[in-house]
Amino acid sequence: AAALGRGALPRLENLVLTRAAIGDAGLVALAPTLQRRPLLEELCLFSNPFGDEGLAALMAPPLPAGGLKKLVRLDLNNTQITDAGCAALAAALDSGVLPALVTLELDDIPASAAAIDAVSEALAKSRAAALP
Repeated sequence: AAALGRGALPRLENLVLTRAAIGDAGLVALAPTLQRRPLLEELCLFSNPFGDEGLAALMAPPLPAGGLKKLVRLDLNNTQITDAGCAALAAALDSGVLPALVTLELDDIPASAAAIDAVSEALAKSRAAALP
């Protein structure tokens, strides 16, 4: 987070941080720097112990200009996201925070099937709105 915050990797397009022991505090620290990566297309955070607080920090409005606007794939499999995190993610999708998102992975999280379905529906609506 510190290196990215100092401007390292300004053209970063893909970031894979799997099994990196990133908890809520870690993602809260990393989120502002990720939001300032306008070219970021793929973010894989699977198999990390963060939950709703970390996810909320990543999606927290207002995002910097261009922040996460090109994100096509977000992998949150095997994290600790619950129904509350899914609701925040669905709201972010509804508000246009992730306009390019095509793939969202939420397998093996503690959220209910209904909450995950609500996120899937919000993603489908977001994708439909992005079509010409």
